[in-house]
Amino acid sequence: MGPVEHLHMSVFSQSFSPCGRFLAAGNNYGEIAVFSLSSALSPDATDLSQTPILTFTAHEGPVFSLFSTDSHLLSAGNGEISAWSWAELIKRNTKAAWTRRPNYKSSLEIPEINAMTVNPTENSLVIGGGDNNIHIMDLESGVFKSVLQGHTDYIHCLSVREREGEILSGGEDGAVRIWDHRTGQSVHCIEVYKYEECARPQYGKWISCLTTESDWMLCGGGPSLSLWHLRSMSPTSIFPLSGCQRQANFYQDMILSVGEGQCVSHCLLGGEVKAQIPCTPHSLNTLALNLNSTDNRVLTVGGSSHQIDVFTNLSYRTFSLSF
Repeated sequence: MGPVEHLHMSVFSQSFSPCGRFLAAGNNYGEIAVFSLSSALSPDATDLSQTPILTFTAHEGPVFSLFSTDSHLLSAGNGEISAWSWAELIKRNTKAAWTRRPNYKSSLEIPEINAMTVNPTENSLVIGGGDNNIHIMDLESGVFKSVLQGHTDYIHCLSVREREGEILSGGEDGAVRIWDHRTGQSVHCIEVYKYEECARPQYGKWISCLTTESDWMLCGGGPSLSLWHLRSMSPTSIFPLSGCQRQANFYQDMILSVGEGQCVSHCLLGGEVKAQIPCTPHSLNTLALNLNSTDNRVLTVGGSSHQIDVFTNLSYRTFSLSF
């Protein structure tokens, strides 16, 4: 890759290996890089330890979403999902185990896939993107078994509430929809931008990030990042963060969020912004917490740069990996 591509690189997606020793990252050029966290974090680490053990082209167009099952790395590119065995990737073998494409209505337009997650109860893959629909694929057979229709514009983000049997989706249309995965019906639709305390018309109405934990939901985008109680369907905290948030996670008794701007925000559940920690990229797209391994417990953050920041302590950047 030439210096110009390097200069314009953006990292959109990340996923840790099931063993927690490796990190995969996807960029705007359709490439996936695999890093060895264990060697980057080892006391004998060199500059070389902070570069990929493997980089390969996985898709045409950006890799907006990566997800790991207990054996495979799933990646989403333009209109397709591929699976790569982690055991093979670690041996630097980049042959896809399989590639599947949802049944799109039009064969002319290839919708990008913006989000995917797994519903463990059903062993199914849940996919959302540019055709405004959610596609559900059985991971065992590779068959697409249902389509959830209701969004009127493309889908940015997804979350599964396993215990409740619910799938949540957020989209460009400004809606968060809650679906019953057994019936495929949309059971609730929250139009976040219509709530005065969340609305920021200057940024638009789209929902770009969404995550859930037990009865709580975090969502944001055009509207302010907000915490919702899903039983009462009302916002309980609004976070005064500038710009659009692109990813937010619950972590212990805090919320970590990234978006436009150079900082990871640490927020308290009550709405207070406790700290903003500067990162290398000027704008941030993705944050990931490695909970798969105690030895390599890190936070990694990627955005408008070929560098991915690694935090062993949440209060400051330890070093950066280089795509």
